[in-house]
Amino acid sequence: QIEAFGLGDFVDELTESYSHGMKQRLVFASARLHDPQVLILDEPMVGLDPRSMRLVKDLLRAEVRLGKTVFMSTHTLALAEEIADRMGVIANGRMLFLGTVDELRRQLSRDDSLEQLFLTLTEENDLDAHRTG
Repeated sequence: QIEAFGLGDFVDELTESYSHGMKQRLVFASARLHDPQVLILDEPMVGLDPRSMRLVKDLLRAEVRLGKTVFMSTHTLALAEEIADRMGVIANGRMLFLGTVDELRRQLSRDDSLEQLFLTLTEENDLDAHRTG
């Protein structure tokens, strides 16, 4: 894990001296040490440089290919669109959608990016909330 995340040169240093991105890589490497069947990640790409982001994406895909489950919370919709097999859209504590991006496109009858689909879905939810509230 240490070498996979490029932490070998820093392994003997105090983590207080690590950059934010290095701390993110350390947390991710630590989470995988016991080979869990389920990984739960909250904004895993924050603070990572492009090379580390690619590494994390590749590792997440490898985990899924091994039959493991990855739950990832992110506000980076392009990331979710790129790597998620299934996703859920939650707004104001309510699950508005659960499925694939293609299923969401069919549900909304739109062939847009996930970002635009999200905005459309949550806008409809906001309008519904104002009508009933």
